Amino acid sequence: MKLVWVLLCAVALLGAERGDWPVYGHDPGGQRFSPLTQIDRSNVSKLKVAWIFRTGDAYQPHGSKPTAFETTPLYIEGTLYVGTPLGKVHAVDPVSGHERWSYDPKINKDAGYGDYSHRGVAAWRAPSGALRIFLATIDARLIALDAATGKPCNEFGDNGVIDLQQGLRIGVKYPEDYEETSPPAVLGDTVIVGSAIADNGAVAMPSGEVRAFDVRTGKLKWTWDPLAELKGVGAANAWSVMAVDAARDLVFVPTGSASPDFYGGERLGDDLYANSVVALRGSTGKVVWHFQTVHHDLWDYDVATPPLLFDYHSEGKTIPAIAIGSKTGNLFLLNRETGQPIFGVEERPVPKSDVPGENASPTQPFPVKPAPLTPQKMTAEDAWGVDEADRKWCRDEISGLRTDGIFTPPSIRGSLLLPGNIGGQNWGGMAFDPQRNLLVLPDNHIATEVKLIPRADFDSTRESTGRRLDGGWEFARQRGTPYGMMRRFLLSPKKLPCTAPPWGRMLAIDVTTGEKKWDVPLGRLFVAAGEPGTPPDWGSIVLGGPIVTAGGLVFQAGTLDNALYAFDVETGKQLWRGELPTSARATPMTFKGPDGKQYVVISAGGHQPAGNQPLGDYVVAFSL
Repeated sequence: MKLVWVLLCAVALLGAERGDWPVYGHDPGGQRFSPLTQIDRSNVSKLKVAWIFRTGDAYQPHGSKPTAFETTPLYIEGTLYVGTPLGKVHAVDPVSGHERWSYDPKINKDAGYGDYSHRGVAAWRAPSGALRIFLATIDARLIALDAATGKPCNEFGDNGVIDLQQGLRIGVKYPEDYEETSPPAVLGDTVIVGSAIADNGAVAMPSGEVRAFDVRTGKLKWTWDPLAELKGVGAANAWSVMAVDAARDLVFVPTGSASPDFYGGERLGDDLYANSVVALRGSTGKVVWHFQTVHHDLWDYDVATPPLLFDYHSEGKTIPAIAIGSKTGNLFLLNRETGQPIFGVEERPVPKSDVPGENASPTQPFPVKPAPLTPQKMTAEDAWGVDEADRKWCRDEISGLRTDGIFTPPSIRGSLLLPGNIGGQNWGGMAFDPQRNLLVLPDNHIATEVKLIPRADFDSTRESTGRRLDGGWEFARQRGTPYGMMRRFLLSPKKLPCTAPPWGRMLAIDVTTGEKKWDVPLGRLFVAAGEPGTPPDWGSIVLGGPIVTAGGLVFQAGTLDNALYAFDVETGKQLWRGELPTSARATPMTFKGPDGKQYVVISAGGHQPAGNQPLGDYVVAFSL
């Protein structure tokens, strides 16, 4: 059986080598490195739009979040496969951009989803050669499609469909609390899914099991519950993208916080296996090793970044390695067979909680190398503003908060979280250049303000403050605890961060030494629709990740401006900026089409509500 898994993985890798993009991260280990060289540093400035495909799926429900089109398409043997937030899949001609077929699961698009996003589909090639596309929908269905026709594979599950809201340790009370936003992982003849669980509603949110199903029949093979020992506590779910190592029969699972995020008095202790990367045996679901990036999370510091597998070379030795990014701005490099740190990890003292009933972890793990990738402490004296009035507002606001540096616990008074809950690094993740041993990744620099509200005061506080999701206060009840919570990005009256720019950067880390090679500002932060935006050296908040090519290029979007960027992988110099119909909250991909041309593709869906960029449904292809 292990040989079958290795052979199937080899088929995927061969597809990647010939110019396909068969997996979300290009290869099963998520390196996002393409061997294509037709577009390189000498000619990237000549890239032009080749075609634009529109899905028709940009949607804004009344009174709730709009769709977030975060898809990275797959390209397999002459066809692009594009998933959408409304659960549709489109098969697209890679040269003309015309649709070949589409599938619509007919979700309830007005259900009020907590995170109305979609990041892509997965694929499995049968020994017979038949290709199957796996789709995990926002309403938590796992669907198998025939890639040739777009029809459901009736022998899988119930006529091609599995209801993932069924069979959980803690069931789903509100359907919108349990979703699927990232593509499944495929390991041999097994398809593996996590879940996206709404933050901060209650202690007993749905449980965050990871489940594995037979790719042919949909029969459940195994389930793994990260909080099996914490009765009555939910989440710690794997909502980001998993990586697999077929040769070692391992799937690497990134997990989030136990519920709720900002008060842990009902889940005292480290909350194992929350906020971890867990190596599971692909055939059984048994834990092989785990590494916890945050003990007893009180900050929404999920492991949002997909794990990335690479080989570490030093002194004539090769170590199979894994890179784990974090919202904290810490980057951990581990041996992927054992979970042991390559450069060392230290448990360092962190601030104590002053909230009755809470017991914050006295220490947290910090890598010896690399150094933190983003600032982790800020006081009132560090407040930034575009003018003196903005600086004064930021300074005054920060002076009333707890500002004890990274891992300052939430408080009734109010606490400054830096990095904020958006990171640091988020789901956009990293790319790896194996030719230069470089990890390339975006990084955010923006603070969050969090306050705990005693239960008796929650409704009156919410009513007097108002509830907005456009940069103002966001409220959550955290049912089952003594405290609700309110949080917001720390923005000035002019809606600019109180942290000093750049607010978003691109970084390159040499994994051989653990040292940073370069960093540059990334993108532009738009203040209002129709305005030119902030200066380019101020950067932008980033929600999306990079890819690297053998042509010496890094392609990156994800910023609040409507652009796809290309950088020199060796220096970080910006070489090209491609205009998009709206901003692209996604990770690009590249492929070699049947016409012999290399294409670079990005999904542009807009940033709403934060970026004031219009919603979009565009898939944009560039070529020379």
